[in-house]
Amino acid sequence: MTLQALIGARIVLADRIVEGQALLLDGARIVGVLKPDTLPEGCDTQQLDGGWLLPGFIDTQVNGGGDVLFNDMPNIEGIRAIAAAHRRYGTTGLLPTLISDYPQVVEAAIEAGEAALVAGVPGVLGVHIEGPHLNAAKKGIHDQSRFTGIDEAVVARLTAPTIGRRIVTIAPELAPPGTVRALAEAGVLVCAGHSLADYDQTRAALAEGLVGFTHLFNAMTQFLSRDPGMVGAALEDRASHFGLIVDGLHVHPAALRVALLARGIEGAMLVTDAMPPVGGRTSRFTLMGQDIAVVDGTCRGPDGTLAGSALTMALSLRNAMDMLGCDIVAASRMASGNPAKFLGLDNETGTIAPGLRADLVHLDDAREVHATWIGGAREDHRE
Repeated sequence: MTLQALIGARIVLADRIVEGQALLLDGARIVGVLKPDTLPEGCDTQQLDGGWLLPGFIDTQVNGGGDVLFNDMPNIEGIRAIAAAHRRYGTTGLLPTLISDYPQVVEAAIEAGEAALVAGVPGVLGVHIEGPHLNAAKKGIHDQSRFTGIDEAVVARLTAPTIGRRIVTIAPELAPPGTVRALAEAGVLVCAGHSLADYDQTRAALAEGLVGFTHLFNAMTQFLSRDPGMVGAALEDRASHFGLIVDGLHVHPAALRVALLARGIEGAMLVTDAMPPVGGRTSRFTLMGQDIAVVDGTCRGPDGTLAGSALTMALSLRNAMDMLGCDIVAASRMASGNPAKFLGLDNETGTIAPGLRADLVHLDDAREVHATWIGGAREDHRE
């Protein structure tokens, strides 16, 4: 393999920033951080001209992008378009996310995810099935006419073998006893969301194998003095992870800051909950027969209901710094290292360390994306 040396940017490691050094790659893998005058002879040197070099962003909740909604195109072509759209904003790993839909669409989405993994579509790590096993009282923009209970056929569908990662979001209070355990034992990453589960029900689900919370604060029971709710259980637990939509609209920045003060950043993951306008040409789309428009940087239905976002991971990282007071090291961990750990991929990607895959993003001084690398393959995104 040809050795590549990336020089000229500050390198964001898991615990610090390194300046005046080079990042050496060998094909798809990271060799390490070296002094420029110690680089091997004959390696290909790439000058990055300032900015920051970070691990590529990993987004576990991506409904669409590039004018494509995963529900409308649950096939390899749809996944390819969504991944390409988000790559422009620094996302080198993602899980296309299916909003609640009919069983045949869920099956198509799972099959499409497998096809994309087999074909090696850049950046695809698996799929996220968000619903249709949710609570209608917390439906958000989801179409409750498509909601169903969980039976043996559903469990078999959701636990079909995969070569990637599979996230499933459910309302745990509506799942038959043993469901969370059955899914978890089959390797499914079970998350809670769109749920009326109280604190005790959430703790019981965590004991069975629940590992995450889909868009913390949104569409779940809140933290109250005598009823800590799902939010309280999520912030108290130290083993699970939770997604944060940091756009200043889904959740007030002060609430997010309090969450990080309560839990620390270890379980926090930046997510976009992105919709087709990200990386697309239009600011409107149709979701389950509803006209959705981008309003003030987010997506809303006709009655004003939030319908995902027009957020990118690059903007999420900037917002984590500007709204939440995180430094770039902490923001990077929430955008890359933590989701990699949640997915069980932290020995493969998510940080800049020797032996890991060269999944990277170069940001300029304004924190705009200039280039990405997936497995050492570079793609430029400068306008």
